[in-house]
Formats: sequence, structure tokens, C-alpha cells
Amino acid sequence: MNNNYVFKRLANSKFRSSFHLKDKDKKYVLDKGYNTIREHAYDFINKRLAMENIVNDGHQTPMRGHPVFVAQHATATCCRSCLYKWHKIEKNKKLTSKEVDYIVNITIEWIRSEMNK
Repeated sequence: MNNNYVFKRLANSKFRSSFHLKDKDKKYVLDKGYNTIREHAYDFINKRLAMENIVNDGHQTPMRGHPVFVAQHATATCCRSCLYKWHKIEKNKKLTSKEVDYIVNITIEWIRSEMNK
């Protein structure tokens, strides 16, 4: 799916567009650097979203505590239900490496855009 199209749709959602990085989140990104934040994103996605069946789907991603968590809610990559609704990534199957890359990339793209605000 085209990232510009996805971001345009997300911007029209009152809920999704209400998420923004706080100053402490921005400082964390600056202190750690984008490579580390990307590694964290891969770790979170692989541990919380990549498996076939998720018992607590819809509740596995905190709303705050890490810039990636905030970005996941802003980009609707926080749970398999949102991934299906917004990105047409099927539920109840293991994510492919291409899908994991897509999720991480859109999350990092959102974080980069927030860092410039």
C-alpha cells in the first residue's frame, strides 16, 4: 500500500491524528538515534504482532512509554485488527518479513515526521 495514501487516510481519523510525540519521546529518539529506534521497532513488532494467533489482540501495545508505541497507534500498526482494517494485512497468520519491514518502515516514517514538528 502507498504510504502517502495511508498517511492521508490516517490524518482524517480523529483518533489516529491525536497521537504526537511528547518532548521526552523526541529526546529519547535523539539520544538513541534512528538505528536503535528501528531495532526497537523490529523487536516490538516481532514479539507483539508477528505471530499467527494473538490472545490479547488489541491490548498488546501500550499507548505510551516508547516513541514506537505512540507511532504504532498513530499509524494503526498497534494490533492485528488495526493492521487489517487500515493496511489490509490479514489476521490469523504469521507476518512475513516483508510485512514486518512495512510496519517498521511506516512507524519510523511517522516518527521522523513528528521529529520535525
